[in-house]
Amino acid sequence: MRQELTLTGHALPFAWFMERALYDPEAGYYEQSPRVVGRKGDFYTSVSVGPLLGELLGFQFAHWLAELPGPEILLIEAGAHQGHLAADLLEFLERYAPKEATRIRLCLVEPSPRRRTWQEETLARWRPQIDWFTSLAELRARHPNRPGILYANELLDAFPVHRVAWNRSHQHWQELGVGLKDNAFVWQPLSTPSLEAVPGLEQLQQLPVELLAVLPDGFCTELAPAATSWWREAAQSLDAGWLVTLDYGLEAEEFLLPQRAEGTLRSYSRHRPGGSPLQGPGTQDLTAHIHWTELQREAESVGWITEHLTRQRHWLTDLMSRTLKSPTRFPNWDAARVRQFQTLTHPEHLGQAFRVLVQRRDAR
Repeated sequence: MRQELTLTGHALPFAWFMERALYDPEAGYYEQSPRVVGRKGDFYTSVSVGPLLGELLGFQFAHWLAELPGPEILLIEAGAHQGHLAADLLEFLERYAPKEATRIRLCLVEPSPRRRTWQEETLARWRPQIDWFTSLAELRARHPNRPGILYANELLDAFPVHRVAWNRSHQHWQELGVGLKDNAFVWQPLSTPSLEAVPGLEQLQQLPVELLAVLPDGFCTELAPAATSWWREAAQSLDAGWLVTLDYGLEAEEFLLPQRAEGTLRSYSRHRPGGSPLQGPGTQDLTAHIHWTELQREAESVGWITEHLTRQRHWLTDLMSRTLKSPTRFPNWDAARVRQFQTLTHPEHLGQAFRVLVQRRDAR
């Protein structure tokens, strides 16, 4: 990265830096080890808590699968990492919805050969019913106009983002890029030829004058065109079915609250917020809150209907209450599952920050 900046001779967008820091085939953070997630890693996910999330998703998916026509239904996961969520789902469906389990074709969208190897090891028992794809475009080419369910857990927050700051004296937004000073990565303003150079920047500039007038100088936020365009592509990958993503994020108006003056970009290491996102690329996780309003609009623009955009605790609590009414279609709520449920839903754990977006499109 230093060599590329030196050769370029000027600062580059933070999205360029984040892409390489996380996904470089040799030095990227997510390429280093399958154990960056979990108790011994740098951060927890809802999957790290135990199999309950996969079981609850399986309970919901079984109902949806029964509604979808055809002998084979696509179950698509992107961002599977080691494949544990897919394994939890398949185990649940085999036991509690065997009829629907036989109709599933599991499709894992995974551009990394290394992460695919981790997933193949975890999912070896189900290998005959799994296909891997490097992109959604490749999946669509193989399975055009198919119904199914596409889900992603804590994926979109790791898409590269652009960082922008409000310049109060000039009354415009300025993109912040990454440059070199004394061989260290530093923030540097970029010269952008037009608002269109950064997707989403024009919309920020068109915010109400009354709001822009009170924004403090240097107020930062992030733009995530890569995540937004990916979600639109995901919506176009199925002819009918459901889209589900679980993650932490904000709706449009929340990004400009006073407490968000430094934006949402964070680094994590050993379960604690790290230092500067520019320190030690490849050695720490980088993440930014996703923009729920934009994701919702993207899928709706191509014919999907939003069923839920709610806190994770509310959605999972509703699922749990439904399992109690169908005790033969869900495992016993023993002490271990209760503890996992509390972690997934308690406001001081994963229940407050995490939200769920569920969107549906009926067969045309």
